[in-house]
Amino acid sequence: MTRRGGMFITFEGIDGSGKSTQARALAEHLRQRGLDVVATREPGGSPGAEEIRALLLRGNPDRWSAETEILLFTAARRDHLERLIEPSLAAGRVVVCDRFADSTRVYQGVTRGDLRQIVDELHRLMIGREPDLTFIIDIDPETGLSRARSRQGGEERFEDFGTQMQARMRAGFLDLAREFPERCRLIDGNRPADVIAAEIAAIADEALG
Repeated sequence: MTRRGGMFITFEGIDGSGKSTQARALAEHLRQRGLDVVATREPGGSPGAEEIRALLLRGNPDRWSAETEILLFTAARRDHLERLIEPSLAAGRVVVCDRFADSTRVYQGVTRGDLRQIVDELHRLMIGREPDLTFIIDIDPETGLSRARSRQGGEERFEDFGTQMQARMRAGFLDLAREFPERCRLIDGNRPADVIAAEIAAIADEALG
């Protein structure tokens, strides 16, 4: 029997890993299967969270401390959860999200200070939900940074931290894949996009039934 929705799928990875492209591809694949899909992103995904996104992703790299970022990301995530994610899942939809709490665990909890415990405690208190399935797109840090900088989208604050931070983030995501093997699938992002998309679609189809 085919499962008809109510599943939370997230995409993670360093900047320029191709996760946004793959999230869109999976959402389209699942729609073609006849599923009711909500495609969203973080930070953002709801009006209030999008306002916080503008604060977080623009400006100088040192605009916010890691501690302040954790609070802002958690506030955006809570609004996103209340207004979009939870209602969509309750209605039986598949939610495909470009980034979620794992990004905060890595960016603020690991690479910008030893703040993982704070990230996890705030997540427990204010979010309380993990994805059902997470795709971590793994790619060489220099390649990812080059791709990210070529976008010129006006939201380059984190990319401006440079290659060393990208390398630390990659290590953080690899650690998360080992920490949460029941939901995380590590995907080689150094291949053609269509090959990656086919692998992800197959995994998602199996999970959805």
